[in-house]
Amino acid sequence: MAETNAVNNAVNNNSVSAIIKDGQVQNLDKSKESKNMNTASGYDKDSFLKILVAQMKYQDPMEPTSNTEYISQYATFTQVEQLNNMANSMSLSRASEMVGKTVTVNQVNADTGKTSEVQGVVDFVTYSGNKAYLSINGTNYNIDDVTEVLSADYTDALEVVKDFQEAIDKLPNLNLISEEEHGSTIDTMYDFYMNKMDEKAKNLMNKDYVTSLLQFVNRIDDIRGNDHRTLIKATT
Repeated sequence: MAETNAVNNAVNNNSVSAIIKDGQVQNLDKSKESKNMNTASGYDKDSFLKILVAQMKYQDPMEPTSNTEYISQYATFTQVEQLNNMANSMSLSRASEMVGKTVTVNQVNADTGKTSEVQGVVDFVTYSGNKAYLSINGTNYNIDDVTEVLSADYTDALEVVKDFQEAIDKLPNLNLISEEEHGSTIDTMYDFYMNKMDEKAKNLMNKDYVTSLLQFVNRIDDIRGNDHRTLIKATT
């Protein structure tokens, strides 16, 4: 019992939760093992080596653990560590590719447990403890909290749609539309939608705004005594 306690103390001083009996690790918490491998104070290579030393020091002299078993345990840990390092390397590379792109980050409020979204352009990436953090508007966010990465084409289309819908909002009620004040503006908006707005932006348009655009266009058509225009391109 004294030997077991001595090993436990040696292990716990290295922030590793384990009990060693007769030279064997008895109750390493598997749920904590994976988490601790990712933290500087957790179950890293140094801690693992100290456990092996403790195993060898306090093993049962009547039934000593073979060197082959020690080597096998170390080899297994080394493989896990290499996979972990590879995952970290891929994460850092992925983070670097996000600079200049628009991303969406999910943030959980520690006090309320509520999740909120933050969206913005990644200005730069910082690294700390094998973790990548994205700087967005002066605040650093963990790359693991990123839920979306938006392409430049997509964000450009969103901006076009936003401006176009705001222009529609500025038009008055249909009954107040006149040829003199609004005819040219509505013609320009119609031409832009039909001939200059790409399909990506059109697909992002709120359907209610598309309906409103057609109503304004047809109102001008009525005032002019013309046939109603449509939002369907004629095929040749």
